[in-house]
Amino acid sequence: MTFDSIVRAALALAFTATLSACGLGDSSLLSDVTPSSDENIERQRESTPLGQERESTIFDLFTNADDPNTTVEVNKYIWTAALEVLDFLPIEAVDPFSGVIVTGYGTPPGGGRAYRATVYVTDPALDARALNVALATRSGPVDGATTRAIEDAILTRARQLRIRDGDL
Repeated sequence: MTFDSIVRAALALAFTATLSACGLGDSSLLSDVTPSSDENIERQRESTPLGQERESTIFDLFTNADDPNTTVEVNKYIWTAALEVLDFLPIEAVDPFSGVIVTGYGTPPGGGRAYRATVYVTDPALDARALNVALATRSGPVDGATTRAIEDAILTRARQLRIRDGDL
């Protein structure tokens, strides 16, 4: 036997032992690591409604089994339009799952005042109620007319994007 074949056999044996340890279940070796595993399993069974209990498989990773009540969807046209209209502002944080865009201070082209914006897209519908914009300057919040003008610009651009995609 050569050294390579001994190393391969040892690696195969280690892999097999590691893989078989995954299925130990209620082994006493695991009781030291998770002393309350039985309590956790019992608590999970109590919280699962009858008839919905099933064993999970590797294929569950590829299914879309998200609860629609917990997932958040945003309108892609409003999201893209907000990024395009406010492209002069530096982006600090973006979270497409919750629909929040936070920007830093930036000066619009041809303007002298620095603005900061927080955009919140709350709904997957292309609707004015799905968009909330908060604008501020270094001295405080801006007046409502300026905020409405930005919201109108974002909604107009979103409608343009939607019409452009409808022609495809």
